[in-house]
Parts: sequence; C-alpha cells; structure tokens
Amino acid sequence: MNVTSNDQLTAYGWNEEWQQTLAAQEKPPRECSPARVVAQFSHSYNIMTPSGIHSAAVTGKFEFLAAKRGDYPAVGDWVLAEPLPGENRSVIHAVLPRRSAMVRKVAGAVIEDQIVGANLDYLFIVTALNQDFNLRKIERYMIAAWESGASPVVLLTKSDLCPERDDFAAQVEDAAPGVPVHCVSALTGLGKEALEAYMRPGVTIAVTGSSGVGKSTLLNWLAGHSLQLTQGIREDDARGRHTTTHRELFLLDNGALVMDTPGMRELQLWDAQEGWQQAFSDIEQLAESCRFRDCRHEGEAGCAVLEALNSGELDAKRFANYRKTEKELAHLARKERSSAAKAGSKGKRPRSAGKAERRPIKLLDDMDYE
Repeated sequence: MNVTSNDQLTAYGWNEEWQQTLAAQEKPPRECSPARVVAQFSHSYNIMTPSGIHSAAVTGKFEFLAAKRGDYPAVGDWVLAEPLPGENRSVIHAVLPRRSAMVRKVAGAVIEDQIVGANLDYLFIVTALNQDFNLRKIERYMIAAWESGASPVVLLTKSDLCPERDDFAAQVEDAAPGVPVHCVSALTGLGKEALEAYMRPGVTIAVTGSSGVGKSTLLNWLAGHSLQLTQGIREDDARGRHTTTHRELFLLDNGALVMDTPGMRELQLWDAQEGWQQAFSDIEQLAESCRFRDCRHEGEAGCAVLEALNSGELDAKRFANYRKTEKELAHLARKERSSAAKAGSKGKRPRSAGKAERRPIKLLDDMDYE
C-alpha cells in the first residue's frame, strides 16, 4: 500500500518514515488506507483520509481486543481505516505504533491511562503570567512532557501584563533545565517571531496547560485567524473562561499542525519515572556526586544534594517537590501492582496491562501548591 503521493495525507504529516512503519504492519483484513485522527469526541472520531474528512468509529473486533483506554485511537494517531461505500464515514481497524504520546491517568481511583495527544514533535506547556503562574506546577507538567517523547517548550502568555516577565522567564529556566522558555502576548505580538522556528510543514505541536491560560487564544494567534472560540478572563481570579471541550488537530496555513486540548484542573501522570528523572535532571546529576550510591539525601555524610541546598545552589522548594513526587510515584506504583494482582487473582486481564510498572502521580489544583 503506497500513499506517499497523496497530498492530503502528506499535509497532515504522512512521510516516508510512516510509509515504512505501515509496510511493517500485518496486512489488515479489508481494504484500508492510512488516516490521521484530527478530532476526538466521546465515542467517535474525525479522521483525515485520502478522500478528505470522515467521521469514524472503531470496529467491534477492535473494541473487543482493546485491553485499556490507551489502546483506542487518540488525536494525532495514524490509523488504518476502511471507508464505507458512498458515505463520508469509515471504520478503524488498527492504530499504527505511536512515536510519542502525552499520557495521563484518568481521573478518580481507576488505574488506567488516557492519551492526550499522539505523534507529537513539540509540546507547548502554556502558563499565564498572572495568578496562574506557579513554578511547582510547571515542574510537574515537565514530568509529563519529558515522558511523552516530544520536545517540551514553555510559553508564558499574557506577558504584556507583566513588567517582570524576564525575571519570571529566568525562574522557569531554572525549574525546567534545558527547555526553551518564551514570553508571548497575542495582544501585542510579543514572541511570535521566536515561535516561527517550530511552525514548520508537517510538524505536530500540542498545546497544553491549565484551564484559562489562553491556549485557544494562542492557537488563533498562531493561525492568524479565528479557529477556536475564546472568552475573557474572570475578574475574581484573573483566569480565562474555559472554552475548548474536545481535542482537535488544526492544519495552519504555514503547514504546521497544532493540537488544542481542554484545560486541565489537575493532571495525573502515568508511567512517569523517566520523565520525573529528566524533569529534575539537575538534582539527579547532583546525586551522582554523593559519596554513597544509595544516598537518600537525608543527612548522610558526603551528600552532594544537601551541600547544594546549604550553599543555595539548589532551591529548597524545588527539592521538596522532587521528594514529594518521588513518594507519590512509589505509592501509586504500589497501588497499581495491587490492582493488577487483584485482577489476576480473579482471572481478569488488568486494564492497565502493558509495561511492567506504571507509576501515575496526581498533579493537584493550584491551591495545593506551596
């Protein structure tokens, strides 16, 4: 099946690498073609097919074989879809292997994953320079970003309202080592030129952050025209009113693909051990210089981390967040193992089947941060 010449799919990111991925897959049972998921609703999808946008749903066999929520298609996925004759509808038979994905744990006590966006090149973490700004929250978003496999970028919106924006940007750079940080304003155009480096044909960017930080406004600004409805900020807490209700991938005039996502009041991370280590890479690097390999940084002689804390090289609040998330990861990993064991004892397949350990951690609302 060769579709590299299809301009419609190429515009949405199909390339020779995806063609090779397709060639390595088991041949579907029916005549299918690649398509990209561009919108996700409760029980259906919009997909870009070689013949244009189709509404779609998974087959009954797909649903039967899906072990967990994360097995289902997500926005950004490439799928194998069979068009229905004479209709603008298709059925989805399979999902091609993801190259990256932002994943979170579903809300509540259920130990199960949810794909926020798939096959991302960049993840724009958006926070506003008003009452929403919180370094500890940014650190936790960084865990999800590094775990996703996409390259994280922090955008500080509403920068025109903040005379100290450069100072805030410097704080974020310390909290997110090695990550680009850009101050932007859709009102004045501040920072737009810097973002053009990311906006290339075929590149997929997901925009994520708390409710009301200006993600939809940012999307409209990058597009140069209105793609999403926006509303003004509330007077009591300086936060924008929530407008985005579903995930959707937009093709911009410059060829970039930008995914808008609903705002998150809380973010529960999933299988985030590697992302946690990367997000706190400066502390992990300090720990390598500790005298003892199993140093807990709790008073041991020759602890490089405690020395950095005492000298002021390492911020105490950052270290406290490092330890807090470490404990949450360990606690919730035990819960996942317990849930899997109970499911196994009842002869059921665990809904979270997949990697040997999945470590979800909960990102609390703004009031829960120090």
